[in-house]
Amino acid sequence: MQRRSIMKGAVATGGAIALAACSVEEEPGDAAAEGVDFGLPEGEGEIVIGYINWDEAVVATELWRQALESAGYTVTTQEFTEVGPLFEGLSSGDLDVFLDGWLPITHQTYMDTYGDQLEQLGTWNENAALTVAVPTYVDVDSLEDLNANADLFGGRIVGIEASAGLTEAVQNSAIPTYGITDLTLETSSTTAMLTELDSAIAAEEPIVVTLWQPHWAYAKYDLKNLADPQTTLGEAETINVLARTGFSEEFADVAGALETFAMSDEQLADLENLVFAENGGDVQAGVTAWLQDNEFKDLIA
Repeated sequence: MQRRSIMKGAVATGGAIALAACSVEEEPGDAAAEGVDFGLPEGEGEIVIGYINWDEAVVATELWRQALESAGYTVTTQEFTEVGPLFEGLSSGDLDVFLDGWLPITHQTYMDTYGDQLEQLGTWNENAALTVAVPTYVDVDSLEDLNANADLFGGRIVGIEASAGLTEAVQNSAIPTYGITDLTLETSSTTAMLTELDSAIAAEEPIVVTLWQPHWAYAKYDLKNLADPQTTLGEAETINVLARTGFSEEFADVAGALETFAMSDEQLADLENLVFAENGGDVQAGVTAWLQDNEFKDLIA
């Protein structure tokens, strides 16, 4: 997952982009978790949810797929590889809902372009952020102190994809601002970073990684974010539900529920951990298991 690669603000140009070339449409999934009272009024109609393969978007989309199908709706999910075509699909009405709009920074360029053709239904998490993190047993608390402790970390900051916006922010903003000259940001993949993090924590060894919140790693491990007094990684953002124009009129009950939908950092991290760590990425199984111990209707109360 190239977290926040779209922070670079690129918007599709040069005419319309064929959605089919940038997305994968999935058939309606299996039935929702048995015995779960989702608390939604019964309804009917077809709803298409677009998403990018980011952890919080994946689990939120499956959570709402199960909830909506339990209420009688036919739900199709459509995965996109780029953010621009997804916003284009929302603005044209080909998509109904996107559950992972990061504002006011990450997706603001797209809102500037398409916002007047969209409905912003609500904010469901208010603490989305890019981070540099260490295990809590590491005695370093701020990015200001990182360079002085370069030897502790073997001169390495373990990063994710080179093209990610997070990588760009750390390399071009945090590192020069805090004079981090004795550590090198090593890029590879999110999976590789998480593997190194897991191994280091198992051995109780020091490690510093680039990360973001919400993420299931915060539920699985005891981590702390290094303070960023110069705000080099940007302010915390909110995660928002966006919909096509007219959605709230056509699906008033669903829009009303989406407007009140909210998940805390702890709830979201726990859900992601159950899906990606404990269920090996089986999204439906993980979400279904989470719903056995957590009331969906409390999320829309």
